[in-house]
Formats: sequence, C-alpha cells, structure tokens
Amino acid sequence: MSDTQDTTQAAQQPDDHATYHRLVALLDAQGADYRIVEHAPEGATELVSELRGNALAQAAKCIVVMVKVGKKTTRYVLAVVPGDRRVDLGAVKALLSGTYVSFASRDIAERLAGSVSGTVLPFSFDERLELVVDPGLLEHDTLYFNAARLDRSLALSAKDYVRIAAPRIEAVAL
Repeated sequence: MSDTQDTTQAAQQPDDHATYHRLVALLDAQGADYRIVEHAPEGATELVSELRGNALAQAAKCIVVMVKVGKKTTRYVLAVVPGDRRVDLGAVKALLSGTYVSFASRDIAERLAGSVSGTVLPFSFDERLELVVDPGLLEHDTLYFNAARLDRSLALSAKDYVRIAAPRIEAVAL
C-alpha cells in the first residue's frame, strides 16, 4: 500500500478515541488517582471484569435511558450501576417524574455518550445527558470501566470519580 492510500484511509476513519483522550486529559488535570488497564477487546461487563481482574460489583455499568416528561419533553439519563446489578427503569422514571421510560436507542446513546456501546463512560461530556450513579457502586474504593475503548479500561478512585464527575447519587439499581 502506498503512502497516499494510507493517508486516504486514515482520513476516512474518525478519531474513535477522542472521548478516551478527553477523559484522560480531564483526570490528569484534576490529579485523579487512576491506572490504565489494557486487555483484549471486550464490551460485556461480566467478561471484561474477568479480563481486568476486578469484582463485578466494582464495574461501572453505564446505560443511557430515555425519559419522557410530559408529552413534549424528553430527557436522557446516564444511569451508572454496579456491574452485578441492573438499571431500575422505574426508579429512573420516578426520579425525573417521567411519564414513560425506556433504554435509549443505540444511535442516540452512542451520540450522547461519545463512544460506542460497551465503552460508555460513567462521565457525561454532553449537557443533554444527566449523570445518575447508584450509591452501591461507590461502596468500593476503586471502580472499573471501559474507557471509551473496547481494549482499554480505567481503574479509578471512587472518591476522585465523585469529585470530578459530580454525579447525582440516587438508588437506580435492582
């Protein structure tokens, strides 16, 4: 392959690691206690937790939820729960006084999260995405999550996570 072909192919591929770099820059700027964990590409919480060697309860499972509030207003929540639990859609609906709740469509979730499914961060870089974290996840000193990449995760101090992400902490897990 010529240099011209390499350049053309690179130009056609978006920077799919932009959200990863944004997160690392934020954590560095805030002096966060974290470490990068490289592993085989995997997005399923149970499987990636095995690769990283963390307890499933320490994994931040991140789900984008759509909540209808009245007939004309739609809000989106990034619900973050321990990896061994599920998002309680009813609790998210009640939290926002919603009339209807469901998982956001994949394309909307990925657009708001800035990364593909299986790599959604427990941080929101989009003002339309409200961050809500279940307190069960914060019972551990360290939390683990895919860092907007299938092949790389972060182990982050829970205290630094709360300080930097400033999530709304509410019971949203089953």
